[in-house]
Amino acid sequence: MTTTTPARTTARMAALVAEIRTVVDRGLAPDLTAYLIGERVAPQLGTPDLLTAEQCEGHPDRYRQHVLHAEADGSFSVVALVWLPGQETAIHDHVSWCVAGVHEGAESELRYRLAPATGKEGARLVATEQIVNGPGDVCGFAPPGDIHKVRNSCRTKAISLHVYGADVERLGSSVRRVYTLPTD
Repeated sequence: MTTTTPARTTARMAALVAEIRTVVDRGLAPDLTAYLIGERVAPQLGTPDLLTAEQCEGHPDRYRQHVLHAEADGSFSVVALVWLPGQETAIHDHVSWCVAGVHEGAESELRYRLAPATGKEGARLVATEQIVNGPGDVCGFAPPGDIHKVRNSCRTKAISLHVYGADVERLGSSVRRVYTLPTD
C-alpha cells in the first residue's frame, strides 16, 4: 500500500468530516459508532465532488491509500483506498472500529473467524462469509471478529472510503495484525 496526503479537501468531504466528528464526540460503543458513521457515509458515496482527481489515483503495483483527514486528537481518520483490477489486501484485522463504503467499482470481502489450536491441529482461519460490495454499499465492524481480506473484484478501478477510529496518518495503516495461518 502507498500513502499520500490530499492536495485539498472538497467541500463535501469537509462536511462529512464534521458529521463524523459529531458522532465520534458522543463517545458511544464502537459498534454503534460504526453504524452511525455508516449512515452518514452512505449518501456521499458515488457523488462526483467527494474526492479530488488526485485522491482517485491508483498505483500500478498495489492498492493505494490516500489519507483525507486525520482528526487532531487521533480519534478518527478518513481514507480513500484506490484499487486497480486484481489488487488485494493480505488477511488482516484492525486496530479499531471501521466503516467502509464503495464509492466506485466493486470490492469482494472474504471474512474469517479464528479457530484456536486444538490437541490435534494448530490454529487456523475459517472462512465465514463472502460479500461483494458495489457502489453505495457500506459495512462497519469493530474488533474482535474483524478478520478479513478485501480485493477489487471488478475490471475497472475501485475506490472505497474508509473511516477508522484511529489516527492512520500517525500509524501508517489501520491494520493491527496480518494473518498467515492456514485457511479452510
